[in-house]
Amino acid sequence: MWNAAEIQNQLAIINGQQAPDMVIENATYLHSVFKQWMQGNIWIHGDRIVYVGERLPVQLEGTERIDASGKKIVPGYIEPHVHPFQLYNSETFAEYAARRGTTTFIADNLFLFAKLHQKTAFAFIDQLNELPFSFYWWARVDSQTVLKNEQQLFNPDDVLEWIKRPDVLLTGELTGWPRLLRGDQNMMSSLSESKRLNKKIEGHFPGASERTLARMKLLGVDGDHEAMTVDEVGIRLQQGYAVTLRHSSIRPDLPTLLAGIVKKEWDVFDHLMMTTDGSSPSFYQAGVIDQCIQIALDAGVKPIDAYQMASYNVARYYDMTDSHSVIATGRFATLNFLEDERNPVPTDVLSKGRWVVKEGQPVQKFETVDWSKIPPLKLPFELKDEDFTFPSTLGIQMVNDVITKTYETTIDLTHPVITASDECFLVLLDRQGKWRVNTVLKGFADELQGFASSYSNTGDVLLIGQDWQEMKRAFDEVKRIGGGMVIAENGKIVETLPLAIGGGLSDQPMEMIMKQELTMKRALKQRGYRHGDMVFTLLFLQSVHLPHVRITPVGLFQVLKNECLLPNTER
Repeated sequence: MWNAAEIQNQLAIINGQQAPDMVIENATYLHSVFKQWMQGNIWIHGDRIVYVGERLPVQLEGTERIDASGKKIVPGYIEPHVHPFQLYNSETFAEYAARRGTTTFIADNLFLFAKLHQKTAFAFIDQLNELPFSFYWWARVDSQTVLKNEQQLFNPDDVLEWIKRPDVLLTGELTGWPRLLRGDQNMMSSLSESKRLNKKIEGHFPGASERTLARMKLLGVDGDHEAMTVDEVGIRLQQGYAVTLRHSSIRPDLPTLLAGIVKKEWDVFDHLMMTTDGSSPSFYQAGVIDQCIQIALDAGVKPIDAYQMASYNVARYYDMTDSHSVIATGRFATLNFLEDERNPVPTDVLSKGRWVVKEGQPVQKFETVDWSKIPPLKLPFELKDEDFTFPSTLGIQMVNDVITKTYETTIDLTHPVITASDECFLVLLDRQGKWRVNTVLKGFADELQGFASSYSNTGDVLLIGQDWQEMKRAFDEVKRIGGGMVIAENGKIVETLPLAIGGGLSDQPMEMIMKQELTMKRALKQRGYRHGDMVFTLLFLQSVHLPHVRITPVGLFQVLKNECLLPNTER
């Protein structure tokens, strides 16, 4: 991590032969091991803390001296479970999050794994590492949907190349765990390699029974973030799981979970972490992990426990305390300065020795990541009349944002316009134009003529609407702009959310993405969308880790029965 020359310079500072880059004087800081506030001076050279204690350096020429009197300093916050592809990208998300103190990210690799050749993906990660943040990754072993080439894509050799990277800390999340229980050899092989290399395995077990949790623990799973009730937290802790409490745009469970734990007087906060679980952009208007800390404080969690859940507990679990989350010699100089321990939004943020926020103002100018490494979305085909052929009355009914069930429609599927109904035509189009899946969707909207989105679980195109011509118009606009979400009606394009990076990610700052997302949500709501988060509706229409019926590249799929109800159609 630090080469011999850098370490010699650091030793020279301790020996009084060289001045550090920065000294934070009169610091009151949280020592994560003692779980106490301590006083002292913090010496920093480059991105590393070289000393913490009562002394000041002998040499101070050229040193930036910061008087931290009146502030409290805590380690930078860690987001332990982030999906950095929910319209935003990893760079824009990190830049936004860092301004509120979240500077370390353990991120899902699914977008990179599925979109890029391995060499290109690794070069992209190396470029991200040049930013003043700390990025770590998961190694996925399943797609969250049903793919024809699933076994080829997630073959153990390619997965192993990810697991072997030092910045890949875990394998998972295991959205396809039922396949593991059925003896999937690819998944079993990858999990075995993960254990051999001392990497954690993260589950994805919403509503799982105690029996299922026990079986998955025996298969090697270390942690889970899907507890939705206090009792589910307790069962996971009892079975030996590391538990990450979630507060997200579709599962804002954290206030209830923490209030319940406090009420039960469980002394378990040393064994808990917190995540926002890759929420949609506008959810982050209230903050990232700082939002979770504030919820913990409001629920009656002691301040030190709240900050430990946001930093040290994560670092200890992933064996990173030699570099993260302890304000002590040898660690990264990643610090949040607080006016008050009960307000987790920092006034100043130092990340790897570089100021991100100083006196409340962003000061770091970021080098832009080269997003041209992500192949652009090119839809090499035109829609034809036969693409709007619906072979079955079987369809998908929305129960809420993300839960669905099957139903039988009675509408005339040969007529190109649906009127006075909460039913829409639904088409999943292969981005290469090789196949399509046609069905109907009930409960999404009741006055939506045409909607198209290249944002989806697989990067294929979703068409939803009540007018074939307007659905085609929306598709043509998505094709023209290189990806995004589009609403068309009455012969016009009425709303657009561009996603210029691979058709799935925005290249705009978080603040702009938030505005665009809220505008699109408002437009869909005006046309009858009555659920909470359309971003996750679109993402999870294909996701087979949720019941009951999904539209996937192989066709309409019944999850619990592991059965294809309606196959795709070749174009």
